[in-house]
Amino acid sequence: MELILLSKRRGHLGHIQLTSRRVWLSLTGLAILAGAGVFYGGFQAATHFGIVSPVRQVAAWRADLAEQAAILEATQRDAKNNLDALALRLGQMNAHVVRLDALGQRLTQMAGLDDGEFDFAASPPLGGPEELVSGVDLDQVSGLISVLNGLDQRLGDRQQQLSVLEDFLLNRKLQAEVLPEGRPVSAGYISSGFGNRTDPFTGRAAFHKGIDFAGREGADVIAVASGVVIWSGDRYGYGQMVEVNHGNGYVTRYAHNSENMVVIGDTVKRGEIIGTMGATGRATGPNLHFEVLRNGRVVDPLTYIN
Repeated sequence: MELILLSKRRGHLGHIQLTSRRVWLSLTGLAILAGAGVFYGGFQAATHFGIVSPVRQVAAWRADLAEQAAILEATQRDAKNNLDALALRLGQMNAHVVRLDALGQRLTQMAGLDDGEFDFAASPPLGGPEELVSGVDLDQVSGLISVLNGLDQRLGDRQQQLSVLEDFLLNRKLQAEVLPEGRPVSAGYISSGFGNRTDPFTGRAAFHKGIDFAGREGADVIAVASGVVIWSGDRYGYGQMVEVNHGNGYVTRYAHNSENMVVIGDTVKRGEIIGTMGATGRATGPNLHFEVLRNGRVVDPLTYIN
């Protein structure tokens, strides 16, 4: 085989006989050098990009995958444990709501409220236009989160109703505590009523501002309502007297005591013993003179006793 060499400027340059052994050896050497150059360049590129050994790289990838699989398994296990804990918490919250409902219904019955005023079987009536929260897709909320939100809302509703009911009962209890009611003595009978009567000392017609309870010396004198002691001591005509201000315009007086058990500024409760029956002051014998004042005017105590 003959290879002819040509040039545009100089024309025919010469020819090479490919059948020569020396030519073939030269071509083979060039091919070997080119292959070595390509191999060396690929090696350098692999070193530069961190891919020195494909076998070792695959082994490293396998190790990374195994590590990721272990992490995923641990995450799934933790998620399952958390879900179990959430399910247990849901059960506890639901039981708490049931107890709150039962307590609310019982308190409503005890308070004697009208049916439907505090309905613990349903949520309190609400209103207002609906405005969706931006960025929240309600269709993607899981069932567990929905149940949690529902229980949280029910707990909030019950707490609000119980707070209102508690305030209502507390105010009503306070009003009941300060309203004079019941007998101011532990034993005895009414010996003189309220209003016009014959004065036991002068025999003339006179107005009696309270009612008298006759009894034995030393019998208990009892506060008929809660309040603050504004007088404890001797007063003309009354003898040893205790006067209690109950608020809301109510004041009660307990007179002719042999001993006062409280002093000015003391807070007394309904049913508390505040003195003992005696005959001090303008009295013909052991008795309790009991008065009730409403907004500064005496009223018939029998109305409150009954």
